[in-house]
Amino acid sequence: MISKKTKYAINALVYLARQHQQGPVLISQIAREQHIPQKFLEAILLDLKNAGILNSKKGRGGGYYLIKKPEEVNMAEVMRLFDGAIALLPCVTHRYYERCEECVDEASCGIRDVFQEVRNETVNILKRSTLSEIISREEQMKQR
Repeated sequence: MISKKTKYAINALVYLARQHQQGPVLISQIAREQHIPQKFLEAILLDLKNAGILNSKKGRGGGYYLIKKPEEVNMAEVMRLFDGAIALLPCVTHRYYERCEECVDEASCGIRDVFQEVRNETVNILKRSTLSEIISREEQMKQR
């Protein structure tokens, strides 16, 4: 299960993607519209800014805005930023690899093989799931 922080980050990013190239959006507006506690959102947006996904403008007309195109921001990137590894076992993670303590032979471990397949499919789906894709899916579901 993803953390509440990751879920809030995704909600905020989708909201900002809908406002893409319309100028900065106030934190208070995002918090209100997306039902996210503002203090929590401030920390999330700062993390997204530090990761190079968002930028901010201070003063009148200020707020946060995407610096990447909505089709360039995928869920794998966001999940790794806030929750770390996507894999369910440490021996199959790409960026956070750790050998399992009880493992006798990693090369012939059937458990590892199954969970590596799960990780690969999950990562592929999450990489295809961009902000643009999420918005497109929402619009298609509204038309049904």
